Amino acid sequence: MQFAHLLAFNLTLLAAMAVPGPALLYALKMAISRGRRAGMAAGAGLGMVAAGWTGAALLGLDAAFRLFPWAFVGLKVAGALYLLYIAWTMWRDARTPVAEPTMPAHRAFVGGMLVNLANPKSVLFAASVLIVIFPPTLTLVEKGAVVLNHLAVEVVVYGLFAALLSTRTARTGYLRAKPLIDRLAAAVLGALGLRLLLDR
Repeated sequence: MQFAHLLAFNLTLLAAMAVPGPALLYALKMAISRGRRAGMAAGAGLGMVAAGWTGAALLGLDAAFRLFPWAFVGLKVAGALYLLYIAWTMWRDARTPVAEPTMPAHRAFVGGMLVNLANPKSVLFAASVLIVIFPPTLTLVEKGAVVLNHLAVEVVVYGLFAALLSTRTARTGYLRAKPLIDRLAAAVLGALGLRLLLDR
């Protein structure tokens, strides 16, 4: 494995992270509505599971999913239903004032983990990216380095988001437009959940 491989992987990862999806929406909402600490904790939870999916792809979980499609379908349905649940609660509570300025870090962390666990298709995406970028002869140590690199990128990016979006200005703007922002986010998450549920 060469540095160019990691660079190509990181650029692909950054592009994927920039696409609005459940992970990005959750991280942004936690940082803006619940503060910097909650935003960073949410990012750590998201990053841990995302890196875990990459590790699973490197160890061949994608092949297991193809061999046992019922396991993949079960995880996908459970994940889709979880995303739909989040969308419903966000829509329902869109006009509810934010009662507390912060959230316990462990709750934001677990929430981040659950959001990324809700999309088992990530392991198939990771597998396809890894096959294209890395040579097939990676050692176990090199595979571990790829996973740690993935975790570091996710934590740094979401940490920067949290620092930028947890400012007083960002929070004031969010609170002013909370009903609209939350319902737009709920609509996007609901659409993603339905797509995951119906996609064959």
